[in-house]
Amino acid sequence: MLPSRRQPLGAAASGLALAVAAATVSAVPASAGTAPPAQEPALPAAQQTEDFCAPSGCHDILPPGQNGNATLVEILGHQVFGTRPEHSSSQLDMYDDLVHNYDGLTDEGLDEFFLDSGFGADPDDIGEEYQPREDVTITRDASHGIPRIHGDTREGTMYGAGYAAAEDRLFLMDVLRRVGRGELTSFAGGAEGNRGLEQDLWRSAPYTEEDKQAQIDRIAAEGARGEQALEDVEGYLEGINAYIDEADGDRDFPGEYVLTGHKDAITNEGEIEPFTPSDVVGIAAMVGGIFGGGGGGEVRSALARAGFQDRYGAEEGLELYDAWRMENDPEAPATVDGEFPYSQTPDDPVGESVPDAGSVEEYGIVHDEHGSAESGETPDPLAEADDEPAGSDAGTVEDLTEEQREELDRMIEEEDLSAAEGLFDDGVLPEEFLDPGGMSNALLVSGEHTESGEPAAVMGPQTGYFAPQLLMLQELQGPGISARGASFAGVSFYVQMGRGADYAWSATSANQDVTDTYAVPLCETDGSDPTTGSRAYVDSSGACVEFEELSVTNEWSPTVADQTPEGGYTLTSLRSEYGLVESFATVDGAPVAYTNLRSTYMREVDSILGFQRFNDPGDITSAESFTDAAYDIEYAFNWHYVDSEDIAFVNSGANPVRTEGTNPNMPIDATSEAGWSGWDPDTNLADYHPPEDHPQQINPDHLLNWNNKPADGYTSDWSHGSVHRSDLLEARVTSAIEEGHAFTPASLTALTIEAGVGDLRAQEVLPLLLEVIDTAEVSDPELAGSVEELRAWAEDGALRKEPERDAGSYEHADAIRVLDAWWPLLVRAQFEPGLGEDLYAQVAAVSQIDESPSGRIGGGEPDGATQARSHSGSAFQNGWWSYVDKDLRTVLGQDVDGSLSETYCGEGDVDTCRTVLLESLAEAAATPAEDVYPGDEHCDAGDQLCADTVIHQSVGGIDMWPVHWQNRPTYQVVYQFSGGR
Repeated sequence: MLPSRRQPLGAAASGLALAVAAATVSAVPASAGTAPPAQEPALPAAQQTEDFCAPSGCHDILPPGQNGNATLVEILGHQVFGTRPEHSSSQLDMYDDLVHNYDGLTDEGLDEFFLDSGFGADPDDIGEEYQPREDVTITRDASHGIPRIHGDTREGTMYGAGYAAAEDRLFLMDVLRRVGRGELTSFAGGAEGNRGLEQDLWRSAPYTEEDKQAQIDRIAAEGARGEQALEDVEGYLEGINAYIDEADGDRDFPGEYVLTGHKDAITNEGEIEPFTPSDVVGIAAMVGGIFGGGGGGEVRSALARAGFQDRYGAEEGLELYDAWRMENDPEAPATVDGEFPYSQTPDDPVGESVPDAGSVEEYGIVHDEHGSAESGETPDPLAEADDEPAGSDAGTVEDLTEEQREELDRMIEEEDLSAAEGLFDDGVLPEEFLDPGGMSNALLVSGEHTESGEPAAVMGPQTGYFAPQLLMLQELQGPGISARGASFAGVSFYVQMGRGADYAWSATSANQDVTDTYAVPLCETDGSDPTTGSRAYVDSSGACVEFEELSVTNEWSPTVADQTPEGGYTLTSLRSEYGLVESFATVDGAPVAYTNLRSTYMREVDSILGFQRFNDPGDITSAESFTDAAYDIEYAFNWHYVDSEDIAFVNSGANPVRTEGTNPNMPIDATSEAGWSGWDPDTNLADYHPPEDHPQQINPDHLLNWNNKPADGYTSDWSHGSVHRSDLLEARVTSAIEEGHAFTPASLTALTIEAGVGDLRAQEVLPLLLEVIDTAEVSDPELAGSVEELRAWAEDGALRKEPERDAGSYEHADAIRVLDAWWPLLVRAQFEPGLGEDLYAQVAAVSQIDESPSGRIGGGEPDGATQARSHSGSAFQNGWWSYVDKDLRTVLGQDVDGSLSETYCGEGDVDTCRTVLLESLAEAAATPAEDVYPGDEHCDAGDQLCADTVIHQSVGGIDMWPVHWQNRPTYQVVYQFSGGR
């Protein structure tokens, strides 16, 4: 067998082996603890597995690279000389190159921009093959290091999955389980970002170890599949922990353990804690809560509704609120045909509990702060690095000169880790990690519209850009399991999105409402009068009981990686029968606690059964069987399926049945009859909508979802109306079909990539803005020039794209600058006079105004609305595009189904509206690029292209170079099958 890619600490640089305090240098790198002597690889049976990919193949891509572990020497080599571990960045340029080369893309050309996701490794591209134990073989390709895991036994398959996951993502997995425990700061450091992240998680999914074990025990009791799931998890954990033991013994564990103070590079003192089943529950809770939750926010909605009624009166205010809420806008794009009513506001709601004005007090979970947690003291600023991250040609530590290797040897021997100081001073994960937005999309076309007559799909989830990525690629082959695709690190015992032998599937976040807010009466156990400071409530039996306190105490001290001064605090969530306390308030003068109750709380691992079925070739034999399996996923996802004959869509989620008259879009009075039908407060089980109530369809003309609502009647988020990001795809695919285009996998891919660099505002709303402006001639020459530049950009496709790679600027760069500056200015000018300053701010608080690629406001101070995050890629999911669109169409006298009930721009007068638009446009055109793109640690002020670039958040010691902006899935697949089993 070929030698293992794992090497002892530092051996990658110069054969350095650290044994004890008196470190010595060895010229010979050690091999993995279990790897036998090198010999010719014998292809495992997995590579003879039946595979029905079409001639053009199956493809996937997951940048930046498979290898997410780096030894201490590799981290120092990167920080000092720019090198990166092998396979850590090998997919990043492929991913980025497609944005610049999608025109004229051919099926043969897909291999330049995607990996071959056929089963097994190419016999001519085998990098290593090894057996971590005798009943499992792991084969990794030489090009990208993707593990193909073939188990002779089911247990061996799971063991191999855990072993390979730890090889590729051990430190990241450790970070994720600490987030799941609410212990990130005590593990990775007290940076403000780490604090914010663990606080957010502890607010939404706090658990005791007993809670986690109860979930495991319940799943194990769910028949044969439940028993199998528990055995699978145990085998997976055994593989992870075997790798930890070997890496610790060989001293080639991730170097971040040294930098965060958990291991000593010289003596090897310290521990990498073994993984347990409860860690799986914690990671599952975090992943499911981020990507598969939905609902909540009812208190903010109640305040916004009250604002409309205060301004316009009860009846008219309610009418206007409903119009702005766009709960079920008749013009909103939907993925499937038919009506699927869910979570709608009833005509005669009962049991609503709206807070008194000004009474809402958010519950703060942070207590007993001391040290830097109390003082706010932060690390001293580090000197700004002069160099940008090295590019793809930086090489590995093996490529360094002898002199450079000697320098790394010296740093290790002298424990000089200064090059890695402050790596995590901003946090190991961004504070907003639990609210990533979304770019997940899927486009599937039926065989009627493909060149081969077989359906084709381009799709993938968006999980943010991290280095290493939260997802990891793998192939699993064993008894009862056959799949290739992506899985979240730490829960990768199954492929969560990917393909089987003759079918494939992917997901987008659905975000339907599975979380309700309850107003729970407060009380005092001694019978005295309660206040909003009371910490007891009236339970479902009428008794006054204290809130259960779920607490975790974290302490931190400065480390090499995070130099935040010493400090600590205790996080305490308050739990009731009705969920977790969000805030306190009064309702008609009576004190209440507002609690959030999520249908999947205390049931975080239940979805394991659905994923198990997705991976079972004996279970998934058709679109119908896949649809049935999807109902075992309790998280809120939209699932997309393709095989050689069918395409299908199905929405999953534990959708609670509400009793008659319950309004899930407002806080619910816990003492009323409103709420969940059949709800058991002891188990959080309730009655759930049956499969036929979930949006679903098999074999429509095409299927498209970009986080838009799945079907008519399915209540959507705020402002999901006539204009949605999905229009970037829909306009293109509909036009192609109408023109009779016969899609190939390549042409379908090219379409999605072009949509991914489209500006939704410019494509869908700018033409209306110009239509209003064009009602008269623009007399000012400079302003007329700006108008014509905007028009030229829109007519040229409204793309944010360089003319060729490394051109240094966008085509139509000035028009893009003007629109970026104009949008927030025109929204304020158009709506604030009619709404009034206070109501405008309240609506902006629940529905952000803009989500531009740069994440910047432009044209002045922030408007009080949450904007996009810089360098995140995701854009145009949330914004006021539908409001602007409907209002301008009303001004122009066009038909509007589901209008805003009032006309805002110029109070409905076209000439006045035109003046409003031109005045705000003039202000925007005069805004210098330095103000629109103010610059940050990555970009100079005024650098438009850089402001938009996607920058990977480093969850470790290895950084990546920036890539061109693209509104695209993190993990993207291209599938077409020819035939089946």
